[in-house]
Amino acid sequence: MSRNPARDALLARVAFRLKVLGGIVIALAVTGLAVYFLAPALLLRGAVMWQTWRDGLHQKSIQVGDTRWVYVEGGKQDGPPLVLLHGYRGTYADWLLTARYLTGNFHVVIPDLPGWGASTRLPNADYGYPAQVQRLHAFVDALHLGEIAIAGHSMGGAIAGLYAATYPKDVAALVLVDSAGVKFKANGFVRELESGRNPFDFDNRAGFDHLESMLFTRPPSVPPRIADVFVARSEHNRAFDDKVMREIASPDERYALEPKLPDITAPTLAIWCTGDQIIDVSALDAIRKGLTHAPNIGITELRGCGHMSIIEKPQEVAQSITHFVLLPAGT
Repeated sequence: MSRNPARDALLARVAFRLKVLGGIVIALAVTGLAVYFLAPALLLRGAVMWQTWRDGLHQKSIQVGDTRWVYVEGGKQDGPPLVLLHGYRGTYADWLLTARYLTGNFHVVIPDLPGWGASTRLPNADYGYPAQVQRLHAFVDALHLGEIAIAGHSMGGAIAGLYAATYPKDVAALVLVDSAGVKFKANGFVRELESGRNPFDFDNRAGFDHLESMLFTRPPSVPPRIADVFVARSEHNRAFDDKVMREIASPDERYALEPKLPDITAPTLAIWCTGDQIIDVSALDAIRKGLTHAPNIGITELRGCGHMSIIEKPQEVAQSITHFVLLPAGT
């Protein structure tokens, strides 16, 4: 039987390359499993970095006074500046799913608020609402953003609202997303707080799952070892988290935004999930009543989501923000 040396050489090269490729795939799989089981925090951090890069955002930092702010920035550089503020125990990563639908129209800036994420946490410093508003003003000035649209989720909503009330000439539009700072109908979350327990504290996977069931209508599927990362963070940050909760849930700050609503003169949009188990949708009543000087008020109620609307309904939240901020009033 005759042989074809050229064909045999080609087949040998293909076989060799397949073996190499197979070896690489196996090595990557083994490495991935090793990272998942031995260093899941690294895997989670990598996922956030990949998502940030994918959406054209770049992590930066700036020193402002005694605080080093870590933030991501990107989008349409000549577009209107839009600052997005995360909620309690959050980071800039909470906004990433929504931000990907905003970068086409806005110059997006998403900071880790002082004390949270990778930004500076000072021992014994005040991280309640008024103190954070002052830090945020210094941050916006340092970036030379000029007049901004500002959107805040949960705790970040109270900060954004108080910022707009304190610095009305600096705010072109305000967006409150499932915002803290106003009265709402008492729920299980409030009753737990009033009993002296912080519902955000957990020390095992069952506690993590319980919190997720309060935050989401359909909790995302989180692999067990990734859940362990959140458990470890909860335990490590417990003292700080509880301190901030005591500050923002104190009588002076719990409903700090509500009496300041009449001072807001920027067009204001409120976005709420009707299934929010943390801050009940009845908070919209106080917002509607209090915004007596806002030239334009928008309300978006979303169904099929809980407190974390920016994760469960990112496209809908982004579309509502874009429509309200960019289109003329009444359209």
